[in-house]
Amino acid sequence: MSNSSSISHFLLLALADTWQLQLLHFCLFLAISLAALLGNGLIISAVACGHHLHTPMFFFLLNLVLTDLGSILTTVPKAMHNSLWDTRNISYTGCAAQLFFFLFFISAEYYHLTVMCYDRYVSICKPLHYGTLLGSRACAYMAAAAWASAFLYSLLHTANTFSLPLCYGNAVWPVLL
Repeated sequence: MSNSSSISHFLLLALADTWQLQLLHFCLFLAISLAALLGNGLIISAVACGHHLHTPMFFFLLNLVLTDLGSILTTVPKAMHNSLWDTRNISYTGCAAQLFFFLFFISAEYYHLTVMCYDRYVSICKPLHYGTLLGSRACAYMAAAAWASAFLYSLLHTANTFSLPLCYGNAVWPVLL
């Protein structure tokens, strides 16, 4: 029988050691997240309420806003909690879930930006074929492909990361974990 131990949680190394700096981090994280929520909420409401904005470009923009909201809501609340309550740990499954969702939303953002580049290419270089090349069905397929590709990428990357043995114990730098 081998002598091995399992890790149930990770210890996060502190961003700041004093209470005042931790409170400052909390206030900065709160301000940034509220500004992002307000800006993205305004974009969502503008696209939803403006019927003249129901075009492929704004459909992809709406998907991009959702990826931005997801990446913010994946990382910032835990960082705010750690700063305010002076906690230094995250569970193993919590870390894996946070990595999965962060990679999912960031890679979905890249894929949606790629799709948006194709949308702009077609509108500029082939304006007469724009309606046929980017109909509602094609837009839905491209958005679904971006979300599915992001899911597959994040699933494979997270599974590969957490299947590797840990070399230096369970202390990690808090990259907004």
